Amino acid sequence: MLRISLRDNEKIVINGAVLRSSGRTDIVVENEAAILRGRDVMAPEDADTPAKRLYFACMMAYLDPENLVQHQSHILTLFEQLIHALEAPEAKANCVAFARRVAACDFYRALTECRALIAYEAEALGRLLPADAA
Repeated sequence: MLRISLRDNEKIVINGAVLRSSGRTDIVVENEAAILRGRDVMAPEDADTPAKRLYFACMMAYLDPENLVQHQSHILTLFEQLIHALEAPEAKANCVAFARRVAACDFYRALTECRALIAYEAEALGRLLPADAA
């Protein structure tokens, strides 16, 4: 059983259906379901960096299990591109943790690992770009 408290007008995705709360709402989920809060959902147009594209592909695998093989293939392609571009040991460790979660089809926890990669990527890009270009 999972209890979720939503703020007024907060979005949540449950098994691919987008729901929006009307007022403060408590939801109790009593069986297995793919659930993401609105703040964890990424729009396709926001997947504009390698780590964000990996997050989006993983999110789709989590929310769309009927097309799991296609999503896993896409994740593998994106993962290979990203891990070869990373240099920092902690970022590579996050990639390995992400890959283990994906291999176990634990996409929800893989998304957590991917958020760490997005943060690392943003920090690395911030160091490369001049302050006025960011």
